[in-house]
Amino acid sequence: MTLKVGILYSRIRKDEKLLLSELRERDHEVEKIDVRKQTFDIGEAPEAFADLDVVVDRCLATSRSLYATQFFEAYGIPVVNSNETADICADKVKNSLALEKAGVPTPATKVAFTKETALEAIEDFGYPCVLKPVVGSWGRLMAKIDSRDAAEAILEHKATLGHYEHKVFYVQEFVEKPGRDIRVVAIDGEPVAGMVRSSDHWITNAAKGAETDVFEPDDEAAELVEKASDAVGGGLLGIDLMETADGYTVHEVNHTVEFKALNDAVETDVASTVVDWLEEKAAENGAEEVEVTP
Repeated sequence: MTLKVGILYSRIRKDEKLLLSELRERDHEVEKIDVRKQTFDIGEAPEAFADLDVVVDRCLATSRSLYATQFFEAYGIPVVNSNETADICADKVKNSLALEKAGVPTPATKVAFTKETALEAIEDFGYPCVLKPVVGSWGRLMAKIDSRDAAEAILEHKATLGHYEHKVFYVQEFVEKPGRDIRVVAIDGEPVAGMVRSSDHWITNAAKGAETDVFEPDDEAAELVEKASDAVGGGLLGIDLMETADGYTVHEVNHTVEFKALNDAVETDVASTVVDWLEEKAAENGAEEVEVTP
């Protein structure tokens, strides 16, 4: 029998197209669920969702991701990634706390709630240090702070932006990395593929134009990937590492990981590996007649 897979989305990007193509090539039925057009009942699942074997969260907006995954779990429909994992990964504070608790090396971080205490945290780190939004992706709204004048100006801007999240000041040490960082896509802690993202800019996100190349995780990196995955609840994740003089440090785990740049950089077919895993997940959750692709 074929699977019926729900894809939660608000925009179909290349990542989603790769997944959709692989699912359809294997004759699985796909229910595309545009969260912008969907309503969710607290009492019962819409009829269209009743026979879904698994739902894949590919929402762009964090708020939609967190609420939609809660509803599907309430309906008793398996979701990847889980709402617990999404909740931890979507918030940099929760992400950092989870990594620290699990003993995963992660950059020193302080959180403050006023401009005055945030400035104290910045001065404690010294210059440069980094100020990040607690919610965000693609390297947006991150600031490398090189002086007290810059710190005061940026804190003033954030304090007047209005949204309460901008009044949570997430301050992090500046990690001297060798002009690159590392993204490893993993499934339940097992690396699927990795890439280095290199740039002359201190932000090395692929979304910011960084050049990519293959990264083969060594034993240390593979161990940290597994520990970081376990720390946030597992699933299909992007683990971001940086190289330091003391080894790797994990600065973030992403729950709706983009993999198009990685797919172009490595020989591994990432979408195919993800669908293999979805078939296994569906079988574990009672879709016993599914023939898992070897």
